[in-house]
Amino acid sequence: MEKGRILLAVTGFHPQRWRELLSAEREVVLEPDGARDPSITYAVVWKQKPNILASLPNLRAIFSIGAGVDHIFADPGLPDVPIVKVVADNLTQYMTEYVVWRVLDHHRQGLLYRSQQPKKIWHEPQQRPASDISVGIMGLGNLGRAAASVLLSLGFAVNGWSRGDRPMDGVATYSGEAGLIPFLKATDILVVLLPLTPDTRGIINYGVLKELRKRNGLGGSVLINAGRGRLQKDADILRALDDGTLKEASLDVFEVEPLPKTSPLWSHPKVFVTPHTAATSDPVHLAPIMLRQMDAFERGEKLDNLVDRKAGY
Repeated sequence: MEKGRILLAVTGFHPQRWRELLSAEREVVLEPDGARDPSITYAVVWKQKPNILASLPNLRAIFSIGAGVDHIFADPGLPDVPIVKVVADNLTQYMTEYVVWRVLDHHRQGLLYRSQQPKKIWHEPQQRPASDISVGIMGLGNLGRAAASVLLSLGFAVNGWSRGDRPMDGVATYSGEAGLIPFLKATDILVVLLPLTPDTRGIINYGVLKELRKRNGLGGSVLINAGRGRLQKDADILRALDDGTLKEASLDVFEVEPLPKTSPLWSHPKVFVTPHTAATSDPVHLAPIMLRQMDAFERGEKLDNLVDRKAGY
């Protein structure tokens, strides 16, 4: 195969660093030369403009800059070519760090201590061992399994829920609709790492949150969402926090991003907010992986980490 050009089609951030790194081996453009540009063979995308890929006659594969691929499926003119999702050690490491950080902060009463400090209160609450706390991870893909492994090493009990059966040593796994309620009832800290699909949109709602285990060593159930914002219903989370269904929440993603300044989540005393930074895609690590995949594909090898179009991830 002859090397063609890469279309870098991104919105929401400046593409310059990605362009510099990808240009080390291939010509990179930000717009095609017309609707049927024959020179473009690959597209590297994040929330690409609708229909920009639709009529490129020699497009061979689409690469997602982020871990999620729902933004690609939102394109009504998406062509029928392979879609590659990001799987990289540093991205997995970032997400694992975020999940473990937030689990430990909730487990070790971080919110309480931060509220005590400005009041100069010297009070030590009861601290339970990690083995008394059950962390439930929704989504046992690469990111979920990596986080589960570290949490197990710290002594937490870990549950996992996924669409299909995904067994993992040391983890109590549940699957499908039948397994969701039993999974929730065995979970103190709920960690959400699901992909966004039509089946998972809005899954983190009041009905789900009220099934979490409340009589536990934490004094209430906790939500951590580092997956996709539209997995959750922001209003339902607020309701659950206000009526005691949830004790606390750490949220990295939201239904609307950036989170509107009018959102009560910003100032809610039980909420820890981060601006979709749990696992930021780093072009220094990811661009070389994409280039290697393109080279291998042109040698006749299979692409790794392909998206299952039917499943949506």
